[in-house]
Amino acid sequence: MGLEIDKKSTALVVIDLQKGIASMGRNLVPYDANTVIKNASELAESFRKNDMPVFLVHVVPDKRAMLNVLADDSAWSGSAEMPPDFSDIVPELGPRDNDVVISKKQWGAFYGTDLELRLRRGGIKTIVLCGISTTHGVESTARFAYEMGFQQIFAEDAMTAMTKEMHESTINNVFKKMGRVRKTSEIVESL
Repeated sequence: MGLEIDKKSTALVVIDLQKGIASMGRNLVPYDANTVIKNASELAESFRKNDMPVFLVHVVPDKRAMLNVLADDSAWSGSAEMPPDFSDIVPELGPRDNDVVISKKQWGAFYGTDLELRLRRGGIKTIVLCGISTTHGVESTARFAYEMGFQQIFAEDAMTAMTKEMHESTINNVFKKMGRVRKTSEIVESL
């Protein structure tokens, strides 16, 4: 299926490609962090060359929030202490001039941020989503975007998860119902 992208109303939204999360790279599948960063960087450069907006979203941990997490069944045993550069966007990606950096404290990029306002004021109707992790930050952002009425394109090889099954389940059972799933090369060729 062909892909038509309106350059005037489409933005790239990159989720959590930051040093602290990308450093988990060898534990991610089906794509390692370096592959995701390479593909996301290729998308970002293509968007920039076409004067299309690039939004770089990173999570900024809040120590108080980390200490007061909601009760759940996960076996998370991490420390509330994060390295000082945990939230820094990976240098391969930017930020570059005119990129918009969004700081979040939750999984999704919309809750508690001005992302929706910035997209709407910019006349954006479609977002291209990528990042780490497919099943957390990217999926949470996608669900909000869908409910807000944004068209979505998912760069399948510019996102990854903790297991192949998790990644594929989200791609096939969630993203394909909310938008169009494509490879980085297909998106770049459409710009």
